[in-house]
Amino acid sequence: MNHNDVLRRVRFALRIDDTAAINIFKLAGYKMDIEYLKANMRKEEEPGYLPCRDSVMAMFLDGLIIKMRGARSDTPPPQLAKGEFLSNNEILRKLRIALSFRDDDMLEVMKLGNFNMSKGEMSAFFRKPDHRNFKPCGDQVLRYFLLGLARKLRPDVASPVTDNGAPVNSPAIKKSLKKKVKPKRPGATSKPDEKRTKSGGRISVWHKADDSKKAKRPAKRREQD
Repeated sequence: MNHNDVLRRVRFALRIDDTAAINIFKLAGYKMDIEYLKANMRKEEEPGYLPCRDSVMAMFLDGLIIKMRGARSDTPPPQLAKGEFLSNNEILRKLRIALSFRDDDMLEVMKLGNFNMSKGEMSAFFRKPDHRNFKPCGDQVLRYFLLGLARKLRPDVASPVTDNGAPVNSPAIKKSLKKKVKPKRPGATSKPDEKRTKSGGRISVWHKADDSKKAKRPAKRREQD
């Protein structure tokens, strides 16, 4: 999930127009150009598309926190260092701070996005990366959250995403949230069933008949002196 998509969905859910978005960037100490902002809002297949950089996405979320919660100091928040990227976990954390969401709020939004999870699974996203219970937030989880956020804050408007209308519990996502399971021993795997031919022979794994009634070669006679 690229930052352009995240930026579009957050702006839709919070009803942020171009003027408000530019002011949010200004709060983070960044002067955003209107044409550059529009290019960051486009999809990859659209003409004039420019990928939204990690630093730009981080400044937008930092400015959103200041707008919603107030500034902690007179100086703008520090920007990402060159080569540093913004993870989905950080995006989720910054949105949670900006919206003053508690655990129950986060779970409610996830449920509105048609994804159910426990408090333990949710809290794993906000652990430090070196913590043993830390779990990376995948693109699909973030997508469910942003969909649920739009449905929570804009129930009167149809969501721009309708590809997962039915409630789901993705096995792939659930598997990524759980601890790794030890692989089974080779001996524990079941062997393919063997089938018998009409002649009584067996079909091997490679499906070649092994006829047990096939005549054996006669033994070689010894040459007489």
